[in-house]
Amino acid sequence: MRNKVLLKTDFNDLKLFRRGKVRDVYDLGDKLLIVSTDRISCFDVVLPCAIPYKGEVLTRISVFWFDFIKDIIAHHLITADSEKYPPELKKYKDEIAGRSMLVLKTKPLPVECVVRGYLSGSGWKEYKQKQSVCGINLPPGLKESDKLPEVIFTPSTKADAGHDENVDQKYVENLLGPDMADSLKKTSIEVYKRARDYALQKGIIIADTKFEFGIYNNRMIIIDEVLTPDSSRFWPLEQYRPGRPQPSFDKQFVRDYLETLSWNKEAPAPALPEEIISRTTEKYLEAYRKLTAEELK
Repeated sequence: MRNKVLLKTDFNDLKLFRRGKVRDVYDLGDKLLIVSTDRISCFDVVLPCAIPYKGEVLTRISVFWFDFIKDIIAHHLITADSEKYPPELKKYKDEIAGRSMLVLKTKPLPVECVVRGYLSGSGWKEYKQKQSVCGINLPPGLKESDKLPEVIFTPSTKADAGHDENVDQKYVENLLGPDMADSLKKTSIEVYKRARDYALQKGIIIADTKFEFGIYNNRMIIIDEVLTPDSSRFWPLEQYRPGRPQPSFDKQFVRDYLETLSWNKEAPAPALPEEIISRTTEKYLEAYRKLTAEELK
């Protein structure tokens, strides 16, 4: 299966705001154009190959969730309909249709708002050492992938390069003030719980996720992507078995393959075999189908 993949954009008459691991962002004055490419990164290194449909899946899932949580918190999305974009973007329609969002330009808050409902990833590693995650003590005897007794907020720094660092709530309070820190925590947990409960009905466990927030007109809104397979751990409910790593709908499939190689996890990354690319595409498409009950046109 193949569509027209996009690894990189070069819109020379637009101002490049930021080129991230997956998204190319252009500055349109008081707005931003976010283009989700088909790039994939693992271990903070961008791989040299594309995952077909990935950029479209990330965009459409974000659009779905922004609408789903809009009564909890306002978001930065203006439209994902390329027909409604400013005239200067018309020439790029073929490249950005279906994989881009026109959004408000905000002042991003310098914190990754991580919410965990299950014990996995860096949280599991820390728990094994300290029986805590980001300063939050947890009961003894938990297994990998166990559902936590309660949802926890485990923020991290937002690194421009390299790895984010886990921090505690006190760090966020010192950085942003107690009121803003409390609002970030409460909002993040509320959004996660709403999405988690919905996804469970669709056969997906959202084990954890990360949100980003920004300030627009003196109020906090949610920005970036939201509740996608790139920013969250999506596990198939029917295959859930605590005590081990879980099958997933995200790029964990690619990480697992890369772990079998002798690669040192530094650039340049190795190319992926065709089979891994195809199966990863299917993972992303399946997550989209399950959550939205729609097929990607």
